[in-house]
Amino acid sequence: MSSPTATRTGTDWLPSWDPEDSATWDSGRAWKTLWVTTFALTLAFITWFLASALAPKLNSIGFDLSEAQLYWLVAMPGLAGGTLRLIWTFLPPILGTRKLVTLTTAMFLVPLIGWGLAVQNPSTPYAVLLLLGALAGIGGGAFSGFMPSTSYFFPRAKQGTALGLQAGIGNFGVSVVQFVTPWVIGFAIIGGTSQMLTNKDTGATKEVWFQNAGFVWVPFVVVAVILAWLLLRSVPVQARGVREQMDIFRNKHTWLMTYLYVITFGTFSGLAAGFGLLINSLYGTKAFGEAGIDPLKYAFLGALVGSLARVIAGPIADRVGGGRMTLVATIGIALGSLYTSFQLSPTSADEFPSFLIGMLSIFFFAGVGNASTFKQMPMIFERRQAGGVIGWTSAIAAYGSFIFGVLLSFIAPTLFFGLGVAFAAIAVGITWWYYARPGAEKPC
Repeated sequence: MSSPTATRTGTDWLPSWDPEDSATWDSGRAWKTLWVTTFALTLAFITWFLASALAPKLNSIGFDLSEAQLYWLVAMPGLAGGTLRLIWTFLPPILGTRKLVTLTTAMFLVPLIGWGLAVQNPSTPYAVLLLLGALAGIGGGAFSGFMPSTSYFFPRAKQGTALGLQAGIGNFGVSVVQFVTPWVIGFAIIGGTSQMLTNKDTGATKEVWFQNAGFVWVPFVVVAVILAWLLLRSVPVQARGVREQMDIFRNKHTWLMTYLYVITFGTFSGLAAGFGLLINSLYGTKAFGEAGIDPLKYAFLGALVGSLARVIAGPIADRVGGGRMTLVATIGIALGSLYTSFQLSPTSADEFPSFLIGMLSIFFFAGVGNASTFKQMPMIFERRQAGGVIGWTSAIAAYGSFIFGVLLSFIAPTLFFGLGVAFAAIAVGITWWYYARPGAEKPC
């Protein structure tokens, strides 16, 4: 690939950048870009999935929301995130990494502060909660801008590692917000009106500060904004408008990789958003009274396992190939979904470990697939197109948390997981035929 030269002036833009030329590639700047952007991306996922951490206990602090309303509430960030990713996909070559990461990260302050204010008043209209869920989708949209921006800085041989690390560590934001929220709401650290958390089965009450769940991340966002502005620069990739980037849609592999990423990341984000509500519905106090499972003690585990798998799988995909890893991942998702489909009609909360094992297996293989597909795309497409395809596929897969939330609000879990088996099986066939078999059209 020839070295791109800047056609724009100013401190934002590097004069040239060719990561495939080992003699001129500045690995220090590349890794610095990765770590600053990854820090911001972690905060993006925290913002995006904040509603999933709050929703299971909203009724316990005075809200009066139906189960369907709660599923819609955790689905709304997915709908907004997917839609915003369609926009953010085309921004990296236009705005550049520096402006894109700085401005996007600053926007996280709106939903974080908004949620912190809204949960202090149980009379907050449901429409306002849905709006805050939509604004949290900014965190989801960020992914489609941050990841392509980072891909520009690394040679193809290192993109599995770099993008696996960035996406995997960024995904930890989901488990971080779901793990930290139950702890940070337990004491007054920022101020505001406290709430009474009531166990409707026992009548026991506890003073809590749900606003901490949003407010506690504000200082971290401010630091990320400052770091992004001071430390990042932009690669002069030659695609200045949206129309010039539309050629990716004439390539059938854009659509095939979109399907594969929906099966992997869509599964991860969808189940991560609804995991707490699913636990509560099947194994919680509503089903088994005091013996029921507290979803906040376990909901973070799914995202944690999936994120860790993504970090580990990235370097492995660089060595063995993304296509082979995706084949393993899609087979694993299919088998995990099949196993879990038999754990959805419990007669006792003691059956929860079997359900948890099934769910964590799905999260694990979804994480592996998240990493391996990101290894495949830079190998299948030329650099500028690869950035666009990464952004596009990420946008469509982000609808996973919306689609999963809506489906779980009106169809039986058994049917839901049965559909998961079928769609994953199709992904196995696509991966084998086009990318993993001997003589495949695009071995990668």
